[in-house]
Amino acid sequence: MHKLYISFIIYFLLIFQISIAQQPVKPNSVEIYNQIQKLNFLGSVLYIAAHPDDENTRLISFLSNNTKAQTAYLSITRGDGGQNLIGPELREQLGLIRTQELIEARKIDGGMQFFTRANDFGYSKNPEETLQIWNKEQALSDVVWIIRNFQPDIIINRFDHRSPGTTHGHHTASAMLSFEAFDKVDDPTVFSKQLETVKTWQPKRLYFNTSWWFFGSKEKFEAADKTNLINLKIGTFYSTLGKSNQEIAALSRSRHQSQGFGSTGTRGDEDEYLELLKGTISNDKTNLFEGIDTTWNRVNGGKAIGDILSNVEKNFDFKNPAASIPELVKAYSLIENIEDKHWKKIKSEEIKKIIAACTGLYIEATTDNQEATPGSTIKVKLEAINRSVVPMKLKRILAFPVYNSDDEQKNTDLKFNIPYSKNITLEIPNDLEYTNPYWLNQKGTNGMYRIDKQEIIGVPDVLRNVKVGFWIEINSVEIPFEQKVVYKFNDDVKGEVYQPLDIVPAVTSSLTEKVYIFNSDKSKTITIKVKAGKDNIKGNVKLELPANWSVSPLEIPFATSKKGEEVLVNFSVTPSKEASEINIKSIVTVDGEIFDKEKIDINYPHIYKQMVLKPAEAKGIRLKIKTKNEKIAYIMGAGDEVPKTLTQMGYDVSILKAEDISIENLEPFDVVITGIRAYNVVNALAIKQNILLDFVKNGKTMIVQYNTLDDLVTKEIAPFPLKISRDRVTEEDAEVRFLAPNHPVLNYPNKITVDDFKGWKQEQGLYYPSEWDSNFTPILSANDKGEKPKNGALLIAKYGKGNYIYTGLSFFRELPEGVPGAFRLLANIIAIGK
Repeated sequence: MHKLYISFIIYFLLIFQISIAQQPVKPNSVEIYNQIQKLNFLGSVLYIAAHPDDENTRLISFLSNNTKAQTAYLSITRGDGGQNLIGPELREQLGLIRTQELIEARKIDGGMQFFTRANDFGYSKNPEETLQIWNKEQALSDVVWIIRNFQPDIIINRFDHRSPGTTHGHHTASAMLSFEAFDKVDDPTVFSKQLETVKTWQPKRLYFNTSWWFFGSKEKFEAADKTNLINLKIGTFYSTLGKSNQEIAALSRSRHQSQGFGSTGTRGDEDEYLELLKGTISNDKTNLFEGIDTTWNRVNGGKAIGDILSNVEKNFDFKNPAASIPELVKAYSLIENIEDKHWKKIKSEEIKKIIAACTGLYIEATTDNQEATPGSTIKVKLEAINRSVVPMKLKRILAFPVYNSDDEQKNTDLKFNIPYSKNITLEIPNDLEYTNPYWLNQKGTNGMYRIDKQEIIGVPDVLRNVKVGFWIEINSVEIPFEQKVVYKFNDDVKGEVYQPLDIVPAVTSSLTEKVYIFNSDKSKTITIKVKAGKDNIKGNVKLELPANWSVSPLEIPFATSKKGEEVLVNFSVTPSKEASEINIKSIVTVDGEIFDKEKIDINYPHIYKQMVLKPAEAKGIRLKIKTKNEKIAYIMGAGDEVPKTLTQMGYDVSILKAEDISIENLEPFDVVITGIRAYNVVNALAIKQNILLDFVKNGKTMIVQYNTLDDLVTKEIAPFPLKISRDRVTEEDAEVRFLAPNHPVLNYPNKITVDDFKGWKQEQGLYYPSEWDSNFTPILSANDKGEKPKNGALLIAKYGKGNYIYTGLSFFRELPEGVPGAFRLLANIIAIGK
């Protein structure tokens, strides 16, 4: 019997990873009723696009909340290549933030969330390049896999597969993958190994979610013939919720905080249009599911279930939801016996949530520690309470990953409003995997993450497998409920706070800088931070370096007494004589076991706390670079790590808040640098701009990094006319040509050559100015293949006695990545006044 229950828990772990709530939900009567209506609808829609924030939340909300369909969004990528408006995280860490933002968005609009293995490698101008970098066969395999798993009746593409070159290459590629997958998901010869786990499936229709944007203007769209388009009126007002569909959609879209997509809800009639691309023609242009049976009759044995649930919906008592329990339990038993595994899985989980909600059944499993290590034990507090008069028995409790017979509880009555609580000790196995975004566990390619387990491809969230199962008997039917073990604490300001439980290494370490610049043969001190994941740790720390670099001492002992304690150890590192780039690795040894991971915590109030484990390493660069020791005031914008790398270069850098800009405060500085998108997000710059320009006029230097052309806080970002565009060079290896080869910025104090543009990451630059005053001197020219030259990457103007510089070059990416040429060029830009 015990093995049976353990197998059942493992089944949950594999199948229901899409469960994303850390905190027990407490739906009200209206929400329960909406869930019952959804329980009676057996139809699915899959919306497909390229990135987080590409999805049409108005349509997802409408299909989920009005139509009551199972609605999911498949984002081909996790948005790793975008920019970050709320902090310095980029690449994989940004992808994790945007993943969580999508998960939070789906909680609001009622959808589900999926991803493929594709990596958002940055802006792409055509789908051919995109599919080549992604590895089209793998990306297509993932789309087919998710369709076969989710079994949508309807697929809707956000973008048009027929219009390459008119939008982001990822956008078009997402539609092309969907278009091709539609004809392959039902072919058993296509990705046949998947069929060991899933069946083939054939969606009924594939649509393109067209809009005025694809026609070029609202006027053109209004004039277009729409007789062959599906027209959905999505301006529903949900009177029981007190919100319009668009207001719900706006709340959902506003979860995308890292992208700055806060949205204001609207009200009233609104249309969405769908163009049929493949599948059966619908005669009713207002009914997406015409001709598709969305009742319980679509499954064998479903009619009896449908009859019961129709009566439950019809007779639902908003003042006493528990009155529906006898019929709901009957329906649950029938659902458990249907042969259709797909709908059984979905509807079984739905009805269990409804049963719990109707009875006010509250269950949770919490611990007072946010982190635990393999081989340790944690104390878990279990709580269960039946807040209805419906008789219940708690039959047994089973903790996973380790079954302990002491955890079992048999035949305990859950009496009305009397809490049941129990403290158990849970053993964490020595071989339990650390918590980490599973798609980052192995090294992938530039275009694809590596995930070897087919069954977890598409799962949106980090896998957390420490759970507790509660088997509860209601009306003689035993129903299993599960809860993840979570960390719960009381915050003096926020009150009750839930966070995920993380399994962490016994010890982690990190280098205090990510890039170390060695301008000479002199040694530098490199500091390692060692953090204990449990009490009473003793060990040794060493640095791993190539043979032509040296370190002293070779090894340093350390000891910690308390979990969470941090110690710092210092090494002296001497670089090679010749120019070189190396990885400096931190290695910690404890009782013969090697630990080489750094733990990065990502904590923002709009998402659950996230943790990333990555190799504990930094880049060391022996670089022949000359600097002139300027004092720099750095005004942060949307968030970047440029100031840290400037400090590594030897500059005296101070972070200056825009509010503190004054003639007196600027006096000590030689150079002012504004961070990325500063003129998009720092409102105070609108009233401080004249002071900054006077700073330049009086003989100093101002360097403005890229801004987008939308929502500038002031149009006067430069002393002379300058028009920002969407121009960019996305091919990081694109040929760079010097337009002003004799200009000091290319010659002093370092001689800049085309070799300094080798090894750039993701892109050369973005949002270049397309028009500028004759006072500006353009320095560089480059372009992607087949395009006209882009000359606005670096513009320099003499203003008064000083120099104003505008650059779209992606220093914010290149410097943290340790690209030598970026350091040399920036040193020259900073030294322009010398």
